[in-house]
Amino acid sequence: MAGPLPLGDPAPADGRLPADLPIDADVPFSAYLHIPFCRVRCGYCDFNTYTSGELRGARQEDYASTLLAEIALAERVLGEAGALRPMDTVFFGGGTPTLLPAGDLARMLDAAASAFGIADGAEVTVEANPDTVTPEVVRTLADAGVTRLSIGMQSAVPHVLAALDRTHRPENVSSAVAAAKDAGLAVSVDLIYGAPGESLGDWEASLDAALALDSDHVSAYALIIEDGTKLARQIRRGEVPMPDDDLQADMYELADARLAGAGFDWYEVSNWARTPDQRSRHNLAYWRGSDWWGFGPGAHSHVAGLRWWNVKHPAAYTQRLAASESPAAGTERPDPEARMLERVLLQSRLAEGIAVADLPAGNRDRVAGLIAGGLVDPASALRGRVRLTLRGRLLADAVVRELTD
Repeated sequence: MAGPLPLGDPAPADGRLPADLPIDADVPFSAYLHIPFCRVRCGYCDFNTYTSGELRGARQEDYASTLLAEIALAERVLGEAGALRPMDTVFFGGGTPTLLPAGDLARMLDAAASAFGIADGAEVTVEANPDTVTPEVVRTLADAGVTRLSIGMQSAVPHVLAALDRTHRPENVSSAVAAAKDAGLAVSVDLIYGAPGESLGDWEASLDAALALDSDHVSAYALIIEDGTKLARQIRRGEVPMPDDDLQADMYELADARLAGAGFDWYEVSNWARTPDQRSRHNLAYWRGSDWWGFGPGAHSHVAGLRWWNVKHPAAYTQRLAASESPAAGTERPDPEARMLERVLLQSRLAEGIAVADLPAGNRDRVAGLIAGGLVDPASALRGRVRLTLRGRLLADAVVRELTD
């Protein structure tokens, strides 16, 4: 289970939005639907997920109906605030959304589309574990309006999958991708690098396997050790080593070179797509600060600068909605300075970069030093945008600190 929720102000029981919230009808709106169930907890994961033994007070088979109650609440709240807009993107994340029957996911999508409307050409993504993808599942999803499947490949090497506590067999990834493509869905594969015992050769094998799938999009994330996870405890006890920063840098450079050679362009530090149309529009909505409602236990929402987050456990979430109360646990309204810092943190990671004019005024003169250090592209900076070089992507956190401290 994930760490504690953020501190914030109490959320109103009826979910009502502040009357003075500056809602802009032209800002895109998205929906995130959290499916908090997993068969096995991966040792590195700190997401808000639950195995069957941790669901006391809640039933997985009732989850779709419970989430529909939050959709109804959101329709009322946004309607009263004059903020109803069709969804430009929808994302089913988890957990493992495809642990639920595909018909349950279809019910949720249909309810959200009925409540808010769905824009023409909307992107609708479902995350999936390869072991849960069958031709029948993806056909049901495609018929319901899903357009994209994001498959948790992580690695093609059995001992690396074992180190990550992943339970699928490598060969299941190719069958999942084939099923999704046969149903007309766009496909993304997700990779993790830097697992205990993973060599550069192992990582190269995973990249080769991912490219052989001929997917539209690849995400590649460095393994991060999160407090409270099984992997963090194993490292603390000396059972496995900490990830090697230099090796992870070599792995990133190899990924970027291999993906670029196969026709992929990076558009965010950890994400590559073959064409601009195949980028994850849902994730771009987060990085660009659009509005979204997060449904489900522990899900976070953002509308016009107001943020709130739901109670974490499915039982508490169910109880709140059964009592006709908002499941929100807390809320906050960051001040302009905090929002500026967040904008720098997120937008500087994008290939499009961030405008120099959007940086804190006292930090703009630091761009020259970042250019001298090979972290920022000089030609882009002359045109008024801070864009990371390959070296800058490897040191993105240091760049953000320089631009915000």
